[in-house]
Amino acid sequence: MRRMRRLRVPGIREMVSETDLGIQNLVQPIFVDERITEPRMIESMPGQYHQSIESVAAEAGALEDLGVPAVLLFGLPSTKDEMGSAAADPDGVIQKAVRAIKECTSLLVITDLCLCEYTSHGHCGLVRGERVLNDETLPLLGEVAVSQAQAGADIVAPSGMMDHMVRAIRTSLDWEGFADTPILSYSAKYASTFYGPFREAAQSGFAFGDRRGYQMDPANFAEALWEVQLDIEEGADMVMVKPAMPYLDVLRAVKEMFGMPTAAYQVSGEYSMIQAAAERGWLDERAAFLESLMCIKRAGADMIITYWAKEYARQCEG
Repeated sequence: MRRMRRLRVPGIREMVSETDLGIQNLVQPIFVDERITEPRMIESMPGQYHQSIESVAAEAGALEDLGVPAVLLFGLPSTKDEMGSAAADPDGVIQKAVRAIKECTSLLVITDLCLCEYTSHGHCGLVRGERVLNDETLPLLGEVAVSQAQAGADIVAPSGMMDHMVRAIRTSLDWEGFADTPILSYSAKYASTFYGPFREAAQSGFAFGDRRGYQMDPANFAEALWEVQLDIEEGADMVMVKPAMPYLDVLRAVKEMFGMPTAAYQVSGEYSMIQAAAERGWLDERAAFLESLMCIKRAGADMIITYWAKEYARQCEG
């Protein structure tokens, strides 16, 4: 008679483990604020910091020494306007951060490509009145992509959920001689309450309305597959599901249907909930993060963007 517990004793349990999670699967997000001169703690995300242009290279070097293979950069500019002009500035915060990191490390640098951190109204595209303009935004996203690639970004990651953004970015990159720069598209990005702490971290709250007009309805599953398929057809090299844990069913379906390199983003709310529970003694921080990351990997993620990547490297790879 079969007894499943025979395979659960120490030694055998590890030997028959079906899912392999390692530091090579993880990406550490970094927030870079050009208005500060030294790291500053993000209150809503314990253990995370705003880095300055001066400190980001040292942070990247520490991550590389720990074995973290890649970072995802978000920029906080010194000035914002209606057009999000600073996003494409060759001397903008992301561009300077990329150059600083590349001068002293061999880390893969992924750049978040969106206007929300740079616009005075906080939306991911241009606006007219209280309407977010899709088609008028696309050329600007192409300009931002080229500027980031010129600075040395290894991968650009459009996150604004503008229709046909991948096509516009791929066309601009190819035209300017960056045909080899991959696109990691936030293809299935849901309008999620789990982004709450990120609003403080990126200082990207919106002045009116919300983002449900261009981010996905959490009730929808099939729509995510349409979104992913469209991005692949337009030239995406990698696709993403965001958030991660509440959408593991979507993640599994995307990986099985398309077989593309697939990322999942363990977002700020997922991270901060575990941290808050751990601070109160309700959860073991290490065990909770390891279980959640393993579940995301098991569901099909090749890459996991997580604020716990640095801690994983310290606690599990050292």
